[in-house]
Amino acid sequence: MTEVRLAAKAENTLGEVPVWDPRSQALWWVDIEGRLLQRLHQPSGEIRVWTLPERIGSFALREGGGVVCAFASGFAFYDLETGAVDWIARPEADLPGNRFNDGKVDRRGRFWAGTMDDSLSNRTASLYRLDPDLTVHRMETGVGISNALCWSPDDRLFYFADTLQQEIWVYDHDAASGAIGNRRVFATTHDQPGQPDGSTIDAEGFMWNAQWDGWRLVRYAPDGSVDRVVDLPVQKPTSCMFGGTDLKTLYVTTAIWDLDQRTLADQPWAGSLLALDVGVAGLPETRFAG
Repeated sequence: MTEVRLAAKAENTLGEVPVWDPRSQALWWVDIEGRLLQRLHQPSGEIRVWTLPERIGSFALREGGGVVCAFASGFAFYDLETGAVDWIARPEADLPGNRFNDGKVDRRGRFWAGTMDDSLSNRTASLYRLDPDLTVHRMETGVGISNALCWSPDDRLFYFADTLQQEIWVYDHDAASGAIGNRRVFATTHDQPGQPDGSTIDAEGFMWNAQWDGWRLVRYAPDGSVDRVVDLPVQKPTSCMFGGTDLKTLYVTTAIWDLDQRTLADQPWAGSLLALDVGVAGLPETRFAG
């Protein structure tokens, strides 16, 4: 059985999008509902927290320093020193019931982020790509809850999930242009516990997916079959990311969303950052080039 460790004690309502930074040896993540950006410095164990002006769905570290955020209402740069926000685009200003959710940077330095319907019922959301020149491109439509963005090691495949439909999709991906196409179903959780949430790809090309309400991580083989299931001591794991000096520590974000006090008493690590060793390394993440 895989040992799960407590990496950082927290009470995140909706912990999400872990990002490993090898430059500072730190793991960054957010609490969407708490409007928090958090950073764990691995060598010292020191945690720093930034309170943000609005909910944040996802973010990325920038090549030149600082962060780019997919705030609830749109893309913006955020100054970690001053707290200043420099808005880039609000592509769904006409859809007040939507907010940004999961996001990640591709290996060419483009920041992809998807939206979701805040009522958790409608397929009015889309997937966007923010290029280094700050142009925004809509890449997919008709989505309920965007999640699980990641790319195959050879960059030929792009993975994306709609948690509402309980499906993970795979697309052909052109790394040079950032175009995607030929969508097909990679895996589903229709007959499984939980729903697909955030994902990462390991060095062997297998996908690790955190499954909301499923108490588990699932490792999917490149053909979409289940290779391995790792049970967790929390009901609502939300995403995962490899980190550490050798990229062999798998960090897992979690949530206490909609859990009552009695339930939380049985899940003391809910809302915290977890870590485990799964016997395989991850891949280095790219910073946003803009």
